Amino acid sequence: MRRLILRAIFFVPFAFSLCLHAQQPASGTTTPPDAAIAPTASPAPVERSAPQQAAPLPPPTAANTITRNVSLVVLDGVALDQKGNVVTDLKREDFHVTEDDQPQNIRNFEIPGRFNPAPDVTIDSTADLDRLAPRAPVNIILLDEFNTRFEDMAFARYSLKKWLEKQPDKLETPTMLIAVDLEHFAVLRDYTQSKDEILQALDHHFVANPWRNNSNSWAAERYSTAFISLRRVAEAANGHFGHKNMIWIGRGFPTLNLINVNMDAQTQIHNQVQLTVDELRDARITLYTIDPAGLMVDPGVYGWDAQLYAPFGGEPTFEALSRATGGRNIHGRNDVDAQIGSAIRDGSSLFTLTYTPTNPFGDREKFRRIKVTVDRPGITFVTRQGYYPAIRPARLAPDGHAGGRLMTELASAASSNMDYDAVGFTVTSSPTDANEFRIRVESKGLAYYFTDGSKPRYTRVIVMATPFDKKNKVLKPDGRTYTFVAPITASPTGHLNLPVAFVYKLPPDPKAVRVRFVVRVEASGHMGTADIPLTPGATASSSSAELTPPATPKASPAPASN
Repeated sequence: MRRLILRAIFFVPFAFSLCLHAQQPASGTTTPPDAAIAPTASPAPVERSAPQQAAPLPPPTAANTITRNVSLVVLDGVALDQKGNVVTDLKREDFHVTEDDQPQNIRNFEIPGRFNPAPDVTIDSTADLDRLAPRAPVNIILLDEFNTRFEDMAFARYSLKKWLEKQPDKLETPTMLIAVDLEHFAVLRDYTQSKDEILQALDHHFVANPWRNNSNSWAAERYSTAFISLRRVAEAANGHFGHKNMIWIGRGFPTLNLINVNMDAQTQIHNQVQLTVDELRDARITLYTIDPAGLMVDPGVYGWDAQLYAPFGGEPTFEALSRATGGRNIHGRNDVDAQIGSAIRDGSSLFTLTYTPTNPFGDREKFRRIKVTVDRPGITFVTRQGYYPAIRPARLAPDGHAGGRLMTELASAASSNMDYDAVGFTVTSSPTDANEFRIRVESKGLAYYFTDGSKPRYTRVIVMATPFDKKNKVLKPDGRTYTFVAPITASPTGHLNLPVAFVYKLPPDPKAVRVRFVVRVEASGHMGTADIPLTPGATASSSSAELTPPATPKASPAPASN
């Protein structure tokens, strides 16, 4: 069992492999801020080589690596009275925050509903959301069809429809609907405020019987799917500045009793939990878990550990992930529609508090525990319990190969129909060659490594192109890495307003009809995606390509040096 679990957690669940070819970096000539840096070498695959400068680029170190110093910790939370009703009339002075028992000074305070879409705005896609309401809160409803009985999933769908039918035609909060099984991760409906669109998507989605639930031999794959699903939602939604209320309807990952797992395996599992919590936190996702099994847990169906430990698993529990992000666990109830409504209500009633930690450079291996109290008697503020030190993004190995974690993240973005919007870029195919593309990555999504001023700064971009045939089948993917060097006169730290541009030549495939581009910035780990038909002169862009950042910049909530 332990071998299966570890194999599944680190196994890339996609039927292809990829070798990333390095491209020669751009020279360090002066480039105007409004122009794009382009590589001087042909974009055809070449061996990794040194930059076109007198001295080679150094490997990432503490001296030349971008540092995610925490400037603000962002807390999204809901205030509840003793009866569980939301309270929305609190003021800034009512709140008190401590981190590891040290008082913190609240710098920013936002009341519920401040960034809701205006009444005259209608959101019908991720692009609409980023363009029209870049800080609006959203709902992400995920149907867990890989670890939940068919009968329970049918009841969950019935309950979701029951709740939706009671709502107005135009939903107040943009909502996305996702369904996941062991073979598919499908966005049934992108962000929309149309109740009918979500109902139609639900009606047109047919659920297969999850027969693998009847065999313990598939437990590892189910366990892995839960972690990967949470992380791919966080990675895709990271570019949206607003809060995300994620409502997971299903049983999460299967039971696991760590007594049966050795210490090395426990450490690796803990690292996966930490990575998942960090990514959910960085994306401002609050996880609510709703178990549709009702009042009775049948040990003959979900396993004896489900009865002995918790309805969402043994150790670690799916409940713990929810609590760590400030969400709640709902189980043992038959009114699932009411519980869906309760979770959505909480998401639309959030206060946001931000503070700068008084000890931002303490022990980075220690979980930092956060506590928020309210002066008004009988009020409880539900928010995330704390945070781990941030884990640095997965990067290429020195030989240019992608490890298991990086491949999983790239493959997840490439095979998904979910928009990734953390990196804005535009891709245009040549008017004479449908397989030749010009890609421009905007400066907003780029991160240049810091230096001590003696060497030029640089950024590295990983590009993955995945062609599809007319039946939407994945063909052979192609990956490249591009390194771009800033002028030596550029500031050694801080943001650089230097977009980059390059030409990407995709190997021809007569079966291909479209291609999905994934652009990943190595220093930050952020990604953007765009889908373009293989037609000469076609143009596409990631949903955030023209996004104007909000007045208050997004900050990482934990200090780390990458």
